[in-house]
Amino acid sequence: MEEFPSNDTPNEKPVPSDPSQMSEFSTVINVFFEPGRVFEDLKRKPRFIIGAVIIALCATVYGLTLSYKVGEAGVRRAIVEQIESNPRAASLSPEQKAAQVDLSVKIQGYTKYAIPVFVFITFLIGGLFYFLGAKAFGGNGGFMHALSVWIYSSIPPAVVGMVANMIVLLFKSVDEIDLTASQRGLIHANPGLFMDGKAMPVLTTIVSTIDLFAIWGWVLAAIGLRITNKLSSGSAWAVVIIITLIGLLFRVFFSFLNGAPM
Repeated sequence: MEEFPSNDTPNEKPVPSDPSQMSEFSTVINVFFEPGRVFEDLKRKPRFIIGAVIIALCATVYGLTLSYKVGEAGVRRAIVEQIESNPRAASLSPEQKAAQVDLSVKIQGYTKYAIPVFVFITFLIGGLFYFLGAKAFGGNGGFMHALSVWIYSSIPPAVVGMVANMIVLLFKSVDEIDLTASQRGLIHANPGLFMDGKAMPVLTTIVSTIDLFAIWGWVLAAIGLRITNKLSSGSAWAVVIIITLIGLLFRVFFSFLNGAPM
């Protein structure tokens, strides 16, 4: 009787998945010059560790340097100005305002060391929004693809912006630094540069959304979502714009509450 070979032969090997063609360091460099090729590689194998560390490091270095530059006196002065500009502060007594300032200064002293934690939380939230948005438009990528797109589309604006801000911070006088406005950077490549943020915090927040660094990130994100999720260019841009508007709503809300542009 003729015997047929079993399908479960020990010599069979699983078909390997399509490996990445770039190292993670290469993807960080190439996303500046060949974003399409980088996102094609991230489609094969999504990854984000080195990119996430670079962005968190940029944010932390800038935040700590800014805090060191202005000192505790500068932090206290900025908090006092922010409280005084808030309409709700009119009902507070001088003692209550002083206690609120002291508490805010103490919190600020601790939170500056937690910047990496806040950055990584932002990554997870942003990646989740990209994932859900891409799925809503028929994308076939996973959460790791969306997270990779969020992080790698943020690297060029974050690195270039950090270098530019550190150069300005190095030469700028402490008296010329508005700490509240400088939280998001000293370089403002948007129309908010020409507006009085203290007098019109909400409007300044809205117009500052149209920022050259932000637009750079949007373009990269649209490319990344299109490639990693097999979306049309229109669908990829729709996801980016919708999520940008959601973020703007939160910024406008907190700007209204705090009386300062966000």
